Amino acid sequence: MQSLFTPWRYSYITGAAAPQSACFLCEAAACGEEEEAGRLVVARTAHHLLILNRHPYSNGHLLVAPRRHWATPAESDEDTRREFWPLVLRALAALERLYGPHGMNLGMNLGTCAGAGLPGHFHFHLVPRWNGDTNFMSVLAETRLVPEDPATSWRRLREALAAPELEAGR
Repeated sequence: MQSLFTPWRYSYITGAAAPQSACFLCEAAACGEEEEAGRLVVARTAHHLLILNRHPYSNGHLLVAPRRHWATPAESDEDTRREFWPLVLRALAALERLYGPHGMNLGMNLGTCAGAGLPGHFHFHLVPRWNGDTNFMSVLAETRLVPEDPATSWRRLREALAAPELEAGR
């Protein structure tokens, strides 16, 4: 039998049962520019963060989260709602350009029973998918194989989202 070592997951596994003292999205929203890479913040807008999922399902797994701590989109203000979909579409265009996925999972999990890992701060997932990207590891070993490291994804997405043609919606 072959062993696959994933030391980057150790801190997640050992800390998963520890109570969360703060909201990681609020902490990311409050961090300075010098901390963005470590917190995986790819871009900021007036009302949202684009942040890489620290425990992704696939390369480029992004979260669009409001900078304010709201449990549901209904709680958010009009300016935040107005900015949301154009930002999702901009992130989608960047992911399509960089990764060329065959499909995309998009959505929110609102509430613990719906699968929200952070039920108090809503966020929207963009998960690039490819034909044949499922394998036995998730089913048999409860392990995901994500070929690109988060630092590389962060750098590539940050550059792509800064592209002027994405600003214009092209």
